[in-house]
Amino acid sequence: MRQIMYREALREAMTEEMKKDDLLFMIGYDVGKYGGEHRISGNMFDIFGDARVKNAPISEQAIVGCAIGASITGCRAITEIPFGDFLPMCMDMIVNQAAKFHYTFGGQMNVPMVILTAMGGYIRAAEQHSQCLEAWFMHVPGLKTVIPSTPYEAKGMMKTAINDPNPVMFIGHKKLLPMKGEVPEEEYTIPFGVADIKKEGRDVTLIAISYVVHLALKAAEELEKDGISVEVVDPRSLYPFDKETVLKSVKKTGRVVIAHEAHVTGGVGAEIAAIIADEAFGYLDSPIKRVGAKWAPIPFTSVLEDYVLPGIEDIKKAVKEVLE
Repeated sequence: MRQIMYREALREAMTEEMKKDDLLFMIGYDVGKYGGEHRISGNMFDIFGDARVKNAPISEQAIVGCAIGASITGCRAITEIPFGDFLPMCMDMIVNQAAKFHYTFGGQMNVPMVILTAMGGYIRAAEQHSQCLEAWFMHVPGLKTVIPSTPYEAKGMMKTAINDPNPVMFIGHKKLLPMKGEVPEEEYTIPFGVADIKKEGRDVTLIAISYVVHLALKAAEELEKDGISVEVVDPRSLYPFDKETVLKSVKKTGRVVIAHEAHVTGGVGAEIAAIIADEAFGYLDSPIKRVGAKWAPIPFTSVLEDYVLPGIEDIKKAVKEVLE
């Protein structure tokens, strides 16, 4: 099977869907001839022109507001906010408008739009371009939040997002964008709310999201040499969340580590841990461990960034601790 980059998988999904629907468009800064801050839109401007691949001023609120207005009047929109760190600039539009309209108007109005963003560090981009804020959006009723970790998932879930009748926060990762993986050429979609067992195991359930999935798989591979069998679970979708797959794995292993790049306090791992404690507490043989960034802004220098952000050794240490 062919291999393409994560960013190429996103572009392919958007291009294919835009060819099907003349009312679907993309808007963001530098998405036109430049091809996007992360080169996600690429050659889409050449295919669709400036009427459907629209450059916008650097105003996140205006970009998302424009997409909302178009979406409630018959269009479908993909907005690109290239750095998740700047989503706070348009929180009112996302949280109080896009996520609320379907409810506010008694189901008479839909907001079919995708907010495409990239989060995360490990790229020496410092404190204002390296944050993981996905937990903020998991907390908003009316907003679906997905966070695929492979090119295959990126394409399949982007197609699902574009065809959803209401807003979807689609979170990529800057380290994942150039990563290659197998992606079929035939049509496919991936439903939201379905987790993926990336590796089966029997001793510990290791739940990881986004780029940290790949660190978790490397940690699991190294732990296998020590006779420790780790099951790696990737939720892929934060809301809707597939608790059934997670709980089934927990009941099998009895031990849980949750790893993500975001800070531990208030992170997605806290919600997942609460679900497990509520619904599978009796199956646990040890306390749940969480792995995440240390409590500091993300540093620029490599030594400090590597210290603050979770790594393979941090994950291995947590797995060994739940087995003690």
